[in-house]
Amino acid sequence: MSGFRGRVAVVTGAGSGIGRALGLALARRGARLALSDVDEDGLAETGRAAGELGAETFRQRVDVTDRAAVIDFAEVVADRFGAVNQIYNNAGIALGRPIVESSFEDYDRVLAVNLWGVIHGTKAFLPHLIASGDGHVVNISSLNGFMAMGELSHYCTSKYAVRGFTETLRIEMRAARHPVKVTCVHPGGVRTAIADRAIDQELANGRIISAAQEAQRRRQAAFALRMSPDVAAATILTGVGRNRGRVLVGRDAKLVDAAVRFFPGGYTRALGTAGRLSGRSGSAA
Repeated sequence: MSGFRGRVAVVTGAGSGIGRALGLALARRGARLALSDVDEDGLAETGRAAGELGAETFRQRVDVTDRAAVIDFAEVVADRFGAVNQIYNNAGIALGRPIVESSFEDYDRVLAVNLWGVIHGTKAFLPHLIASGDGHVVNISSLNGFMAMGELSHYCTSKYAVRGFTETLRIEMRAARHPVKVTCVHPGGVRTAIADRAIDQELANGRIISAAQEAQRRRQAAFALRMSPDVAAATILTGVGRNRGRVLVGRDAKLVDAAVRFFPGGYTRALGTAGRLSGRSGSAA
């Protein structure tokens, strides 16, 4: 509690999923909240629920791909609260498509949110975190930040990059003795809307061509994404409170981490074989 009570915490992608769960978990721990999302209805619902928990809450629609908007948001939050202590760069999207079928625009879209959103949030808020004397950057990567999967090249590329960016930041903050802690989070399968949105995109672009195929994809996603966002948020905040540089969320993330460490080349062959047998490229969703 002492690591959160009275602290000003910023959460991006707070309108649903892990972002909403983080906002509410922080509210229960006594944090003062600055919430953002592009989904204004979802953001309003999160703000209302956080307010009912007694949290001082400010919310603003922010597109994390818009650098100027994120910088403006940081200034507004700092002016409103007088300080900023924590930033949770959580906003993210996914896309399922083989590399050979992917357009350059597909990569632009996913990297703009998942990677540049993290860079924008970190850079915009970092001066305020340093000035607070008690700052913490929390960047949400994924188990796909250390394990690749077929048809998720856009997502994996972004999450590997988030990991590298965050670990570099941690080294630099320690070397410069800045009062800013840094945590990289690697969630496994969490029940959020990100998979449904990716499947909806596949429907829109004609990669899913039948109701049976759609139903199968949604069943696969439901099987893979079983942890509740609330449990994920609690795990993340426990790690943040203990100043862990790396937080694995879920048994699947821990198992995958071990598998990749022990079989760094073998896991790609196994996933490739599984994808060939199933007629896909090894994607779990």
